[in-house]
Amino acid sequence: MRLTYHCVSLSAFSLLLASTMVGQAQPQSTTLVVNGKSGQVPVIQSSGHTYVDLEALTRIANGSLSFSNNGIALTIPGSQGNASAAADTSATDDSSLSRGFMKAGIEEMALLREWGAAVGYAIQNGYPIQEAWANNYQQKAAQGVRMAEVAATTPGDKNAMQLLNNEYRGVQDWSNRLVEESKKMNTAKYTMSKGALREDPQSQKLIACWQFLGSMLSGGSFQDDSSCH
Repeated sequence: MRLTYHCVSLSAFSLLLASTMVGQAQPQSTTLVVNGKSGQVPVIQSSGHTYVDLEALTRIANGSLSFSNNGIALTIPGSQGNASAAADTSATDDSSLSRGFMKAGIEEMALLREWGAAVGYAIQNGYPIQEAWANNYQQKAAQGVRMAEVAATTPGDKNAMQLLNNEYRGVQDWSNRLVEESKKMNTAKYTMSKGALREDPQSQKLIACWQFLGSMLSGGSFQDDSSCH
């Protein structure tokens, strides 16, 4: 009889019961394979279930076993083969976003929001928009884009970076347009209501892309959306 277990799984819970079953039935010696390592262990079969000696399982798996008044602690190292397979899956998943890029991308999104909110607030309240003032927000956002580009290492990062660049350029064009329109008014106040500003097609597209990018970066997986093109 040959038993094979890939640790750690819920089946390990049933193996803990082996210590209470020994003595109630006659154990049989069999080969147990744990994470590719094999050894002879005493096994008890009862009511359609198979129970393995806990100490033998720990020895074969190169694990550790400790006892206390509160119970038993069994530690079994994970399968190297399974870990390698998981790593390979992650490595070949072109949609995955790295933690570094996610962090840099979210920080850039905050800078874009700060930029857009400042320009929008000035327009809604009739405050003059100085070009140098708007450029200060633009320079901060440009630095954030560069940081995100440096952090982009995976294929998913690089694809997402294209969308983030599109949003940055979109906010820049939107800001430049409002600055120019404000300058044309000279001394007169150039204002747009909050509703009119949100209903502006360019504004709507930027808001939709911003919301999409925020969801994508939080989810950790690249996706595409027409609002960011």
